[in-house]
Amino acid sequence: MSILTVTVNPALDLSTEAPAVVPDRKLRCSEPLVHPGGGGVNVSRAIHNLGGRSRALLAFGGPTGQALVDLIRAEGLTPEPLGVAHPTRQSVSVRDAATGLQYRFMLPGPPWSDLDADAARAALLAAVKPGALVIPSGSLPPGLGVEFFLDLVPLIAAKGGRMILDTSGDALIQAARAKAGLHVLRMDTVEAEELCGRHLTSVEEIAEVTSDIRNAGAAEIVMVAAGADGNVIDTGDWRGLCRPPVVVAHSKIGAGDSFVGAFAMALARGDDPVTACAWGTAAAASAVREVGTRLCQKADTERFFGQVTRTAL
Repeated sequence: MSILTVTVNPALDLSTEAPAVVPDRKLRCSEPLVHPGGGGVNVSRAIHNLGGRSRALLAFGGPTGQALVDLIRAEGLTPEPLGVAHPTRQSVSVRDAATGLQYRFMLPGPPWSDLDADAARAALLAAVKPGALVIPSGSLPPGLGVEFFLDLVPLIAAKGGRMILDTSGDALIQAARAKAGLHVLRMDTVEAEELCGRHLTSVEEIAEVTSDIRNAGAAEIVMVAAGADGNVIDTGDWRGLCRPPVVVAHSKIGAGDSFVGAFAMALARGDDPVTACAWGTAAAASAVREVGTRLCQKADTERFFGQVTRTAL
């Protein structure tokens, strides 16, 4: 089956390092790394890194947008326009060499109008083929309502597609409560805590919330990223934890996108959801070892997959 990623608010990602991140001083940084960014863009890049194929639809415009698509093409992908050409935003991450902590600064995207939303909706639906996995990922630009993708779920289903949604904030809250017919809904532990209104201190508690969200009708499959512990998944038939091997993390940027890319790629070739979750867990472990937003690497992901453990909860 085909994989279609959708990025409505992409960014040109700059990552650098400073000896220490302190206030009120000029911080002399290292030569920046520049990578294409945005949730859906990174999901497609991860799939490409793993030897798979996807179609990447995104909104881009201006000199930064041109630089973004040039970088995407240089990696061997073919970005497709969503029909919205506002200037593309940038984001900056700075690693504090003294502490190893990473600081991430996300600039806002340009506001969208109703006409922009109409154009993107038409482009997306025109790209959906029977059997497609549609993956909107990343933040929404100002002006685009949180219901935008949820309203597309039945239209995509009518064309034979299914949606894997990985979002945050108000869009996630609405998705979890809307019973919109999602195939997969994914979030991290902090976002799960926001949904349930309490602090989650163990994978067992995370598993309970994962099941609560699924049983409430949010999606057929619900997954919650539990940091270094791995990923909790509830498919309805099985609930448990896919735990990665212990790795030394350098950057957390792109770990979630690498997970989604590997997960979708495994589903597309016919793996069951739990095996797909294990592939995603291995890809996320690979991604955190990389600098900037290089994302998961094929050899490491394949090696780590054999070390992922699955434990029923």
